[in-house]
Amino acid sequence: MKKQSTTRMLAEGGLCIALALVLSYLKIPVAALGGSIDFVMVPLIVYAYRWGLWKGLLAGLAFGTLKFFLAGGSAVNWQSMLLDYSVAYAFVGFAGLICRKKKLLPLAALIGCVARFLVHFVSGITIYAAYAEPTADFFGLAVPTPGALLFSLVYNGAYMLPNTIIALIVCALLIKPVEQLDRF
Repeated sequence: MKKQSTTRMLAEGGLCIALALVLSYLKIPVAALGGSIDFVMVPLIVYAYRWGLWKGLLAGLAFGTLKFFLAGGSAVNWQSMLLDYSVAYAFVGFAGLICRKKKLLPLAALIGCVARFLVHFVSGITIYAAYAEPTADFFGLAVPTPGALLFSLVYNGAYMLPNTIIALIVCALLIKPVEQLDRF
């Protein structure tokens, strides 16, 4: 593999973030409180796969923040904005753990999708648990109840499972084209 330039890395990052932002407008709403099925994770996964963990995390963070402000994001407070947009999409960058491993783009997609789901799940049991039932008070600490855990699992799974399947299929189809990008 020839040495890649910083300019190319930044240009690809900008293009992948822009493509993800455009794709965020093409969605199928799933849950009444938010959540949708879309293709936004695919460009972020491809970028993380090509350039690695840290660059993938930064691209996801940038996209998540832009998505909240430019693509109709909604949040109940600043914590939910950070978790459900900035941090959740930054975690898609964990796909970069499988940086340029031949034919492992779908595995990178799975890692990025599971990481994003975990952030949404934590957000559901901490911030949105009020929609399920209050958390239990355990010596002054708020502890999620089984209802809050189930609520978060079902709610976030309703849109993250289809998004994960889409990302896996699309990334499997993109293995060869993505691996050929270094030839140019």
